[in-house]
Amino acid sequence: MSNLTNNRKSERGGAGVKLIIVLTVLITFAHAAYNYIPVAYEAENFKQEMSTAVIQGVAMPGANLTATDAVRIKVQRAAVNNNLPSNALIEVKSANNVVQAHVNYTKSISIIPFGIYNYNYQFDNTATPTGFLFKSS
Repeated sequence: MSNLTNNRKSERGGAGVKLIIVLTVLITFAHAAYNYIPVAYEAENFKQEMSTAVIQGVAMPGANLTATDAVRIKVQRAAVNNNLPSNALIEVKSANNVVQAHVNYTKSISIIPFGIYNYNYQFDNTATPTGFLFKSS
């Protein structure tokens, strides 16, 4: 009987190899999440701050400032607070009595370690005031 259990060579080993494969996959996912989540969070936070800046700039621009200048200052301050790249395109313009803020940038994120794969996170958002301040046509 003991002879039958000792002759199963195909069933031996392999647990260490499987453990290494599973740990490698888990570490790769953890690394990707560790690098991607902060960038996505900052982008969504910046999007919200852009909307707030546009609404506040139109509703109460401040002393000696036009609505466009007030929005530009608030959006640039939010860009610094949310770690936007220095080459981000920030446009604030007034069209038909409405102030619009447009921001576009690309950030490279290391998804797989050692530079094997980098993801280019692209952010492109235009914020316009909505709600009770403006009538919808």
